[in-house]
Amino acid sequence: MTDKQATPPIGRRTVLIASGATAATLAVSAAAPATPTSATAGTADTAPVAAAAVCTLTKEMTEGPYYLDGQYVRSDISEDKTGFPLQLTLTVVDDDTCAPLPDALVEIWHCDALGEYSGFVGNNGHNEPDNGTFLRGGVLTGSDGVARITSVYPGWYRGRCVHIHLKVHTDVTLTPDGSFEGGQELHTGQLFFDETITARVGALSPYSANTVPRTTLAQDGIYDDGGAASGLLTLTALGSSPTAGYAGTLTVGVETS
Repeated sequence: MTDKQATPPIGRRTVLIASGATAATLAVSAAAPATPTSATAGTADTAPVAAAAVCTLTKEMTEGPYYLDGQYVRSDISEDKTGFPLQLTLTVVDDDTCAPLPDALVEIWHCDALGEYSGFVGNNGHNEPDNGTFLRGGVLTGSDGVARITSVYPGWYRGRCVHIHLKVHTDVTLTPDGSFEGGQELHTGQLFFDETITARVGALSPYSANTVPRTTLAQDGIYDDGGAASGLLTLTALGSSPTAGYAGTLTVGVETS
């Protein structure tokens, strides 16, 4: 199933559809900072990352059919899912000033190595336990606007390239059960992965057990081949083999007013 197709049957949690306000909201991703000039070189090492960024306006991406509300606020969403480690560092900034946005909830969700989403297991043709929570959750940004989330490298499902879904909320209320409620949704987007790295990962177990043909970035109908402006992560290997995992970074600018 692709993100453009009809929403699958509702699981044990409520599926939320993006509101009109969300669809109209614009967000930005920051491009890599330029090489410091002689006037700025002396302060480059101490300048905040967000302050050094160059903000560019970009469109939002579709929420897709697999969003579930009421997910946990937690830094590690991997639970017991097998896969290669993924350490995400996402810096949220104001698109007008590039100033870090503190206390924003960065929420992500994605499929496992077999292309299955929690709450919807079986939609990609594989049978496995489904607790409705694996590979879902988020954290609040710190005073530097940074959210750090640990997961596993995503797999793929029919018709879509490898990706992670993303939302940014402000003014949320944390609940006693470890979740959140309320607040304002500022951004809905997707994070994408370098095709060469994905091909290496996909050739190895447990990803190689995914029986669905993989859609590449170039074949994907949602990815616009816009690079970092479309959510393409900067990936750094954590070891000499793909099995050691990757660190993924991106600066995400949001429209706050």
